[in-house]
Amino acid sequence: MSYGTRNRTDVTEFVLLGLSSWLEMQPVIFGIVLTMYLVAVMGNALLVIVAHLDSKLQTPMYFLLSQLSFIDIFLTTITVPQMLVHTLSVNRTISYNCCMVQLFFFMAVGSMEGHLLAAMAYDRYIAICDPLRYSAIVSHRLCLRITLTSWMVVSLNSLLYSVLVTRLTFCGNQVTHFFCDITPLLQLSCTRPVVNEMLIFTEGVAVVVSPFFFILGSYARIGIAIARMHSVSALRKALSTCSSHILVVLLLYGSVIRMYLRPSSSYDLDQDRQVAIFYTVVTPTLNPLIYSLRNQEVKGALRRLFKKLCVLGNFPPGSQAKKEWQYIS
Repeated sequence: MSYGTRNRTDVTEFVLLGLSSWLEMQPVIFGIVLTMYLVAVMGNALLVIVAHLDSKLQTPMYFLLSQLSFIDIFLTTITVPQMLVHTLSVNRTISYNCCMVQLFFFMAVGSMEGHLLAAMAYDRYIAICDPLRYSAIVSHRLCLRITLTSWMVVSLNSLLYSVLVTRLTFCGNQVTHFFCDITPLLQLSCTRPVVNEMLIFTEGVAVVVSPFFFILGSYARIGIAIARMHSVSALRKALSTCSSHILVVLLLYGSVIRMYLRPSSSYDLDQDRQVAIFYTVVTPTLNPLIYSLRNQEVKGALRRLFKKLCVLGNFPPGSQAKKEWQYIS
């Protein structure tokens, strides 16, 4: 992109071009995204509720899982409701200040998801490689400290990025995206944002990608431990415990690496919008399904919660609601 041939403008608001410029596709996009958003919010909210109410899920692992579900709700709510409004609206503007606030929260919450997945990988590593000392090493207090420290790190990181973006001079206000993300904003800069780009590939790698390498290291040790197992039942249990987490890690980091960790010359904002819809809508929708359908403890907790609701709602034993639940479970 040529940065020197554009005229400077005083930007007070941005125009979000949305997911697609095809007008006939807007109602279809609205329906699909709204459905997935509702499923994501309700599914993750249900996991948070079950993890806090069921006594059998009062463990560090499920504390971290409930935090991950909360993050997924927060992440998708930052971007999707605004996109739904803009999809059916002629006015797609967002004020400069609101755009910077959205950028800050999106980057903080998005980075936090990686840190939580790293904490969950450590939890699985201790549970499989050092099970006798698990309760002594991994505690609710440790998980709470990890969560609070991670929030502080990602918030400072996001604040740094946001402040640097506010120092840019923009030569346009049309953002080729459905929310204020750092890549399309940098593309609007009148001059090449060298400092911002260097920050992404240095400090950004340290904050965002280091959890991924920690996860890889944890699973390398877990893989060695699994290879030494002689019990088929222990091997099956270890693989079952890790499979859901591995799938969620692949979903998240596959899209993150595709979006941000590449040279600015290779940016394709049209393709980036498609990838962004994946990790802001699809991934938060799939996460609760992955952790509930592949986890017997979560499924058991959901059954117990449903039975309590049946009692409170005076549902008869042969009610259609109960039959549907038995079918799902």
